[in-house]
Amino acid sequence: MAAVRQRDKTFQAIEVGDGGDGRWAAYARALWQEMEGLLTVEGRTPEGAERVRALFGAHMPELVPVLDRLAGQLDRPEAEALLTHAALRPFSQSCTQIGRNGTLLRNYDLPPDQCEGTIVSSRFLRPVIGMQDMLWGLLDGMNDAGLAVSLTWGGRSAYGPGFSILIVVRYLLETCDTVDEAVGRLRSLPVAVPQNLTLVDPRKAVTVFVGPDMSPTVAPDACAANHQHLPVTDEQERALRTQERLRAIRAAGTDVAAMLKPPLYRPVDAQGSRTLYTARYRPVEGRVTYYWPGESWQQSFGDFTPGSRTVTLGLAG
Repeated sequence: MAAVRQRDKTFQAIEVGDGGDGRWAAYARALWQEMEGLLTVEGRTPEGAERVRALFGAHMPELVPVLDRLAGQLDRPEAEALLTHAALRPFSQSCTQIGRNGTLLRNYDLPPDQCEGTIVSSRFLRPVIGMQDMLWGLLDGMNDAGLAVSLTWGGRSAYGPGFSILIVVRYLLETCDTVDEAVGRLRSLPVAVPQNLTLVDPRKAVTVFVGPDMSPTVAPDACAANHQHLPVTDEQERALRTQERLRAIRAAGTDVAAMLKPPLYRPVDAQGSRTLYTARYRPVEGRVTYYWPGESWQQSFGDFTPGSRTVTLGLAG
């Protein structure tokens, strides 16, 4: 049975600088065909592209020069609209995360083929290291000010105009120094799908529930699985085990060993989703370590090492 459940996946680490020297563009061009398919019908029209460009400029003005720099290198008619992350088809992930005592610890769960698996060191506006998705969005990451952020899906099917949470994580890390500053910025950012963000700096850790149908709401504590403020139905719990995972991570705290065992570590489910990696951020040290059962990979601002690792995803011990 274990052999059926096991699968290899290659993760890579790359440096892209400020995005202007061709390294980011070479990476993005190689993925363009599969990324382009995630653009909404509206995003493919001139009117839709104009709308999402205006939305991006209104809410993330600091990143407009970066957007222009990146889109200009792709030489694709729909590049700018896609890179705004304001015209993407909705997606969901089953993840667990906690912030405590200056540490951000998270498991990321998804079908392996749907995760880019790329650790990126960038200097778009400032030094940022994180797990990249959708070309320059982030699943989790940290900046040189000591702020770390990660996401989980909020567990609800609501959808509305706004940004993918991936670019929101990027924006917060590029423009904010502290948890309080990031939470303040969240209050003016439209988010397309219900999501949970856990934010950590040297002095504070919080989880915030966001979504298209609600104002940002600070959670009872700095941890999250795949539900928010509403009751979890029996059907949701059977499918996601979100309450079970939240109880488990509250009890375990920032214990990496617990993240590599059930119920926090999730073997493959009926949809093909599974735990793809565990990440432990120590932003005050500028250091992140990615874990898999029996293997780890550390990166930092002081010692970022490009390369690749092929790991076996499977049953935890």
